Amino acid sequence: MASGDGLLVRVRPRFGRLTRDQLLALCEAAEAYGSGLIELTSRANLQLRGVSEAAWPGLMEALVEHGLVAADPAAERHPQLLLAPDWRVGDATHEVARLLEARINELPALPAKWGLAIDAGDAPLLSKASADLRIELAASGDLPAQASGALLVRADGRSLGTPVDSPSAAVELLIRLAHWFVASGGRDAGRMRRHEAPLPPWAPASTPPARAGKPMALGSHPTGRVLGLPFGRASAATLRAAVGSEAVSAVRVTPWRRLLIEGVPTGETFQEQTPPGLLDDECDPRLAMQACPGAPHCEQASVATLGLARALAERQLIAGSMHLSGCAKGCACRQPTDLCLTGRDGRYDLIIGDRADGAPAATGLSESDVIEYLEKNRDALRL
Repeated sequence: MASGDGLLVRVRPRFGRLTRDQLLALCEAAEAYGSGLIELTSRANLQLRGVSEAAWPGLMEALVEHGLVAADPAAERHPQLLLAPDWRVGDATHEVARLLEARINELPALPAKWGLAIDAGDAPLLSKASADLRIELAASGDLPAQASGALLVRADGRSLGTPVDSPSAAVELLIRLAHWFVASGGRDAGRMRRHEAPLPPWAPASTPPARAGKPMALGSHPTGRVLGLPFGRASAATLRAAVGSEAVSAVRVTPWRRLLIEGVPTGETFQEQTPPGLLDDECDPRLAMQACPGAPHCEQASVATLGLARALAERQLIAGSMHLSGCAKGCACRQPTDLCLTGRDGRYDLIIGDRADGAPAATGLSESDVIEYLEKNRDALRL
């Protein structure tokens, strides 16, 4: 995809997991063919920036060679499978993903941004992540005792889903619902959340999912260590350092700008020290800030968002959620945040409790104006 700083190349790791060798190959490719910057998106994709048209064929060869993209372009057009990153081999999430992957060609042609979330752990983790159909654990209190542990297939935008009795039944129902979406005119809406047609009678929405869990906390994890990426970005050199220990076996991506580094044993130096450029403090304000690349990286943006984001984090002016958007499209965050700064004609609109296209409380602000405004109104805004 073309952007202001060259082509943007997106990698969707299989089951959200890369081996250490794959991540090292990705870092090498980012430096050899792009700007060396790697982004982690809210859909748990990895993006390489600054790729030229001339470099793109060589990059594709390198990514295919290391199993980071499929050799068949048609395979890359299938909806993304977003897995809860704490899955284990043989558990319900892994089993559903394996079965669905085997039947992926049975899905109809779907809109480009469609996604599928497989989130069958005890406490679903992906309820706020972008996905059009979800497979989750059903709330046991709403099922007979013998059905405890049943799975649920839920259409995005609906609070209730349809319980099923096995991973294979969940996959079968998901495929049927994808075909129903197309047949009932869903292409016009584009996404399941915007599709207003009532669900078919064979997929009654009757059961809520299990109570949602929290994203992985930064720090120690039973399988390694969780580290954060400031604003969802890191250099290839930084990520290379994160897997520098040969004890690291793999890296899992998440939709929360966090990486799970697998295989770091207790006592390793890396377990005690965080590589520069990554986060290990759950209270770091950058974790609550969404920021698009801004100018000059995006042609739509009229402001450079990242410098202001860093300045606000350093001054600790934001305690709640925040979104800095180079334009009113709001690509980095589609949901309302406590505070939003939207670029317009080289200045900022300040929006409270809404999205990037919401009604502003103040307009035409420079970066220094924004800082001054927030410092003066911090108590009133409860930021």
